Amino acid sequence: MPMFDESDFGVEAPTNSAQLNAPQEKMSVGSHEHALPIPGEDEDGPIEVPATVSSISQAAKYMHNLSISPSQKDRRSSRNSFGVSLPIPRSKRQSRLSSVHHAEDGDSGRKTRPGMPPIQPSREILASQIQTIEAKKVAKAKNMAFSFDIDGVLVHGDLPIPQGKRALQILNGDNELGIKIPHIFLTNGSGKPEQARCAQLSKILQNPISTDQFIQSHTPMSALASYYDSVLVVGGVGYRCREVAEQYGFRDVIVPNDIVAWDPTIAPYREFTEYEKAMSRPRDFSKHNINAILVFSDSRDYATDIQIIMDLLLSENGRLKTKAKDPVSQRIPIYFSQGDLLCPTEHWQPRLSQGAFRVGLEAMYKALTGVDLERVVYGKPELATYKYADEVMASWMEQIHGEEKLPENIYMVGDNPASDIIGGNMYGWNTCLVRTGVFQGGENDENNPANFGVFPTVLEAVQAALRKELGDDFKMHFDETVNPVLHGSAADAAAII
Repeated sequence: MPMFDESDFGVEAPTNSAQLNAPQEKMSVGSHEHALPIPGEDEDGPIEVPATVSSISQAAKYMHNLSISPSQKDRRSSRNSFGVSLPIPRSKRQSRLSSVHHAEDGDSGRKTRPGMPPIQPSREILASQIQTIEAKKVAKAKNMAFSFDIDGVLVHGDLPIPQGKRALQILNGDNELGIKIPHIFLTNGSGKPEQARCAQLSKILQNPISTDQFIQSHTPMSALASYYDSVLVVGGVGYRCREVAEQYGFRDVIVPNDIVAWDPTIAPYREFTEYEKAMSRPRDFSKHNINAILVFSDSRDYATDIQIIMDLLLSENGRLKTKAKDPVSQRIPIYFSQGDLLCPTEHWQPRLSQGAFRVGLEAMYKALTGVDLERVVYGKPELATYKYADEVMASWMEQIHGEEKLPENIYMVGDNPASDIIGGNMYGWNTCLVRTGVFQGGENDENNPANFGVFPTVLEAVQAALRKELGDDFKMHFDETVNPVLHGSAADAAAII
């Protein structure tokens, strides 16, 4: 599948295979004495995917020259904030976070017969017979897939977009073949454990959504647990992101409230409730090094979160109440789960998202230090997210069709040209832009046009893609009364009777 061209993102691409395969230099995290490990050299850890978005902040184009401390000191480009690569999990996800239940004999609710397989519903038998006859069309259906953005495509916050339910019903088998057409969910949304978010979406959209077909912006960041012991996790409601990080395998997860509970003066304008104090895990952070900062979701308290992040970035090796002698070489790395500036919600206009928080932080950092912040941004349109999507898509194909392979014709359905569409275009996917989210006007986006077209809703996009791959006469419903014999030749009928 076509790769991103790094030159499109302002990143110098390797010029030969020697550069591509050269081992990554182990650089320091916080100090030159302690090298960051590179797990996976034994092929049992994360994969480091070359970054396609520059690790250097782009705050300058959003701000005036506010720096109070201009500096000509050379900036060190290093693995201190990766920059050269983004780790993602090496292999497909197993059942640790899965919501899929595999019933044992007698646990499925179906009647069983001694020595015989469970009795299948008649619809499954009927669909199986139709698929046997329509083998060529079935092969085409298995060779296509969809990747859906969620917010602005299927839902607005917790409210469903009506056409989303019908689109998923068609893909889940309510079509003339009665076949499940592969689809995954690739969202820059975040802030909840995957299982909880899938359960919520399943209820809203009235269609089953498994964690094994679901990628949030911070899902690939689970690979970072192999690198860092103690991390500050920022964003989300309450303490949900701590729960997410602990499920990912991070050993010591700190949230801003833990730090405020330890020293309330660090956030002088924060009103700290008794509940928050009870749920916090304070300790003496002046005696503890935090190894990295992970912004998992949108900040609910800009003032507190930015203050604590800035204190850590300017500290000596991530230890609060210290000040680094060299704020560049001693700076701990910071990761953002996605870079969207805007996000569609129930409000009539899109709201500022995590990208706005990042731009503000970058501007403040440059104003205080005179240098640009080196950081890593996951999520769409970053290459690592699409590489991980390949892993999930192939794994989901194995679950529903018993074939662990990647379909050739993948359709990305999204509402944000700056993430969904540019990412899909650069990765060689067919891109469909819908008018129910960030994009709401014009024939197509001028800067990042969808290559398959612009559609009023997700339903029209899905139907157009199905007709292109399976024929203009492909029916978007399953006829329970259909006679499978009428789908084939006399020889086919004889084989069934």
